[in-house]
Amino acid sequence: MKDFQGKLAVITGAGTGIGRELACRLASEGCHLAVCDVVMENLDEAREACQKLAPTGTVITAHMCDVSDEDQVIAFCDEVKKQHRTERINLLFNNAGIAFGASFIMDDRTDWDRTFGVNWFGVYYCTRAFMPLLMAGTEGHIVNVSSVNGFWATTGPNAPITAYASAKFAVKGFSEALVTDLRLHAPHVKVSVVMPGHIGTSLVINSRTVHGKPDPETMTPDDFAQIRENMKRYGLQTDALSDDELKALIKVQGEDFRDNAPFSAAQAAAVILDGVRNEQWRILVGDDAHVLDQMVRDSAEQAYERPFYDAFLKKTGWRLGGDR
Repeated sequence: MKDFQGKLAVITGAGTGIGRELACRLASEGCHLAVCDVVMENLDEAREACQKLAPTGTVITAHMCDVSDEDQVIAFCDEVKKQHRTERINLLFNNAGIAFGASFIMDDRTDWDRTFGVNWFGVYYCTRAFMPLLMAGTEGHIVNVSSVNGFWATTGPNAPITAYASAKFAVKGFSEALVTDLRLHAPHVKVSVVMPGHIGTSLVINSRTVHGKPDPETMTPDDFAQIRENMKRYGLQTDALSDDELKALIKVQGEDFRDNAPFSAAQAAAVILDGVRNEQWRILVGDDAHVLDQMVRDSAEQAYERPFYDAFLKKTGWRLGGDR
């Protein structure tokens, strides 16, 4: 699939970040789009941005869908068929993702299950629902967004990310397994697994919204006490901070992740689409992803030891979890 003009792409998590940038780039090339998200305000903004870039005649539809709910995914698929008047699609970008559920032992199970549900079952349900439409066409491509945490299950010495990493490992394994399955049973459909490093997105900010966490501006004393306890477990001392200072810190953390990343969402989208054009089944995004991939391969037994973290930090400039 060397160009995307006239194709039909389905993109999950398209309201912000990589999903929005993928949508905008595809729209500018005349690709028809069906985009979904759980935050309609973000999705409306993304659709408007795409429409400004798209040539006349490009069809762009927006759909509210929680990809962790299979019934909603099936309804989304039905809407795509109806609104685009088709039984075929060419591209499926399983991009939706959230954080939280860091510790399997200490954190609330609701957060853990929610993160795993979006990050893994969202990929599974959407691939199940849209596979017949991909197979019905003459060429198709599935793009599953995993992470460097799909081959390295941490972000630092004091920062477990068990729900996120478990889901991203599952996405990576599923994608690799599909390489052979598709080659045998649907050779005109390709698959790519994307493993980004730190990309400038609203992941941290959006995750609070999707998990129903209180907005920093409306948090109660009990909310602040719980946040202090959570941070303490991960080696972050907040005793010297007032509630207002802690509120500002939470806000800055989300903005810093988005605004001070080594690689932008637009750059990531460009790398991903080049990978699709070149039929790469494995797409690393960002210099940090390439460095970490090689380090884990070279020193797998040491990957969760402090010297490994220090060497990675020195090579990439990452600020590791628990060292912030």
